[in-house]
Amino acid sequence: MEDKEKPELWAIIELFGHNQIAGIMSEYSVGGCSFVRVDVPVTKECPGYTKLYGNGAIYAITITDEETARAVAERISPKPMSVWSAREMLQLNRSDQEARQEGDDIPL
Repeated sequence: MEDKEKPELWAIIELFGHNQIAGIMSEYSVGGCSFVRVDVPVTKECPGYTKLYGNGAIYAITITDEETARAVAERISPKPMSVWSAREMLQLNRSDQEARQEGDDIPL
């Protein structure tokens, strides 16, 4: 059986939850499951990154040219992860513990 090369296409992907992402779209398989892979280009606000989406997360896909997809990626300025990082959370936890040791009341 011949292994067919899967195309990479520039696209704007609409996700459930009123979210959009734009970049190079391709098919990706891991653990026996198929995903839509989106390689988001570098923007002024964010470095390039890759996201994988299951078919249940996608509402619509618009195939487009590179220029349009890059412009949409720049406009929506997607973030690769939450603003909170593990390092920041650990620092906050450390600050809370220090405050408790000093006898300060921290509301939950």
